[in-house]
Amino acid sequence: MPLRSTVEDMEEQYKISDAQVLKVVAHPLRVRLLGLLRSDGAATASELGRKVGESSGSTSYHLRELFKYGFIEEDPDRRDGRERRWRARHRYTSWDAVELSGTEEGREAVKVVHLRQAEMVGRLMEAFDPGDWADDWVEVSGMSDHVLSLPPAAVRELKDRVEELVGELSTRYAADPAARQVTVWFGAMPRNREDAMPRNREEGRDDR
Repeated sequence: MPLRSTVEDMEEQYKISDAQVLKVVAHPLRVRLLGLLRSDGAATASELGRKVGESSGSTSYHLRELFKYGFIEEDPDRRDGRERRWRARHRYTSWDAVELSGTEEGREAVKVVHLRQAEMVGRLMEAFDPGDWADDWVEVSGMSDHVLSLPPAAVRELKDRVEELVGELSTRYAADPAARQVTVWFGAMPRNREDAMPRNREEGRDDR
């Protein structure tokens, strides 16, 4: 039975141009529910509630909000006699940060959704227990960071090449029996040198 909630059958992306819509999906519970529907497939409000530790009433409300704005849809292929079964419509959400940052509401929405993304990374890192995985997975898991001097064009090139490599590897290893679902992050932010280092007492640091 085909599932729209598998990555292969979803639409590619939902591109947001309205700050209000971005704020809708930036809600901390909604972003988790949408992520679970994208990664784990179709589910009911009760099933999702058990995963996120919320009541089915709460998850049902937020799923209806995601449905209202076009992020999810009811799954007609897997109907449940008692509850709606929901599925994600898109593989990922995107937005034009420059366009949205033209208003105060848009800038706030972009900042909030960036913070939600960072929270999701932290949640996944916290859930990862090396004792649950074989050594070869433990060896390749984790994060790294670099501080580079790059112009915007170079960051754009880096982003494009990462996306290209992700697509290439995903296709190449799709049928590999050793393949597992892997969460991959990419992020880049410019920084002001004077704001990036720890401050001393005179500048607000408590050195007790």
